[in-house]
Amino acid sequence: MALIKWEPLREIEDMLDRYSRSMGLPLMRASEFATNGEWCPRVDISEDEREFQIHAELPGIEKDHIKVRVDNGVLTLEGERSQEKEEKGVRYHRIERSYGNFSRSFTLPTNVDAGQLKAHFHDGMLEVELPKVPEKSSKPVEVKVD
Repeated sequence: MALIKWEPLREIEDMLDRYSRSMGLPLMRASEFATNGEWCPRVDISEDEREFQIHAELPGIEKDHIKVRVDNGVLTLEGERSQEKEEKGVRYHRIERSYGNFSRSFTLPTNVDAGQLKAHFHDGMLEVELPKVPEKSSKPVEVKVD
């Protein structure tokens, strides 16, 4: 059995996440933020020995309406989901899907090679691959004090 470090703030963050999901609100961690978007797509972030991966759910969005960019160590996903045109004679009893602009930003770790970033979009899923920079072995350097 592995020991797991107890992090009380993580438990509070998880509780707020469950509350946000129940209210249909986006999850916001300390290292990410959303700007004046009307809705916020859900993302999964994973890591292996070669790269980080971000999978964003973007149903109903066309590839041409998605922008992925990196600026000063911040990855930003932006886009727009257009509302379907209303038809005459049709009455809506409930509209729960969100429409409009979105923007999600994530602060990248220092070991990401932003120049090698790749993004793929297929069947409403955006996958962003963030390759890691190979670690350099550092040797201690002794500095002479004058």
